[in-house]
Amino acid sequence: MNPASKEYGARSKLPDNLKQLFRAVAMTKPDTTLIAQVLLYAEGFKEGKLWGHKLHELYTLSKQLLSPQRHYDWGLRALKSVLNSSGNALREAKQNGANVTK
Repeated sequence: MNPASKEYGARSKLPDNLKQLFRAVAMTKPDTTLIAQVLLYAEGFKEGKLWGHKLHELYTLSKQLLSPQRHYDWGLRALKSVLNSSGNALREAKQNGANVTK
């Protein structure tokens, strides 16, 4: 769970004298397609661009269409976990002598 989510109740506002010490920072949404592609290439997949795009679409549609319950995680942390597991499976298959083309 992300403690910075909207349901997190222990958040308190900063006093004005502390707010003056901080600057505003612009945040953007991460490009999950590019992150997935890079991680797939790093894990040894030859078709990282194709599979990265497919995984991005899968996670995007799952987040939009499935139940919005809190225990479902379709974020970047879950995507990275799946990509790392797939890389481990690919390396294991190569060590066992399987003919892996993707």
